[in-house]
Amino acid sequence: MTTSKQGRRPTTIYSVAQLAGVSIATVSRVLQGTRATSPQTRAKVLRAVEELNYVPLQAARSLAVHRHEAHGIVVPDLIGPYYSELLMGYESAAAELGQSVVIVVAHPSEEATRAVRLSSRVDGLVVANSTFSDEVASSLARRTPVVLLARPAVAGCDAVSAENLQSSMALTEHLLDHGRRRLCFVGDPDGSPDVQERYLGFTTALAASGTAVMGPIVKVGFRERSGADVAGQVLGHGTPPDALVCANDELALSTMKALQHSGVRVPDDMAIVGWDDVMTSRYVSPGLTTVRQPLYELGRAAATRLHERIAGAPTAPEPLILPTELVLRTSCGCPEKDDRDEPWATS
Repeated sequence: MTTSKQGRRPTTIYSVAQLAGVSIATVSRVLQGTRATSPQTRAKVLRAVEELNYVPLQAARSLAVHRHEAHGIVVPDLIGPYYSELLMGYESAAAELGQSVVIVVAHPSEEATRAVRLSSRVDGLVVANSTFSDEVASSLARRTPVVLLARPAVAGCDAVSAENLQSSMALTEHLLDHGRRRLCFVGDPDGSPDVQERYLGFTTALAASGTAVMGPIVKVGFRERSGADVAGQVLGHGTPPDALVCANDELALSTMKALQHSGVRVPDDMAIVGWDDVMTSRYVSPGLTTVRQPLYELGRAAATRLHERIAGAPTAPEPLILPTELVLRTSCGCPEKDDRDEPWATS
């Protein structure tokens, strides 16, 4: 890689973006010609390239600077709407940046081996949810850029996630406002950093209310097949709860169906809320109250931040946290609303 005229520090695509006042994605598009840019923007980028004497990656290969031009992403699963939306966003941003994507499903027993193997095939890694341990992620970051997705930051790694705590508190407080007083959390907080934060928001809101009773946590897997187990547990002994706060929509939807088959009226007898705002939550009856998190945007943000790190940007001092949104439908006790409020509706 060449050096700047203003010093001996290596010039990167990040340096060009800073000087031109544009994003590194814009610099990539100008240099690769993959998407149209305005003449003014193109001129700014090319002036910065010339001033810094920047050598793009394609030319840098002739100078023996090796790049795979591939982004790696490690996920614990590929099943369900969560990962499909996340990966679509990730692949979309990587493609715009001229990068291919390598996807690996990691299993804890072989995490270190898979990590080292994958890191030799890509220019950087996104590690999603509960895949590699913090120790493995931090160790990898010493040899290759690493961005953590939907999990807390660790030393040497960037982190991108959605907000969980405040939205979970708001969701729980909304149920309390409906007069619900016997609430249970459904899902295993130990299975996901995101769910740990949602559970903390749930317990914080209940403690602050002073009037609600928290039932025993129903620890089950996050898949729809767990719904029958949840229904059996909450109806199996004692006074049933009057509200369930589920860790995700798959759990909430399958639990609601199982309870309805058992004669429970939702929300009259028991309110149910979820998390993610998957498409099905808009079409069931009653409509599922949930929290919408920007899965597609999360994937794009992770790919963009990884590309910045590969290009020479420093590690961000704070994690990037994208906002979430409370979506009120009828499973919590709210009245029916106009369909025009839904994202799929047309005018």
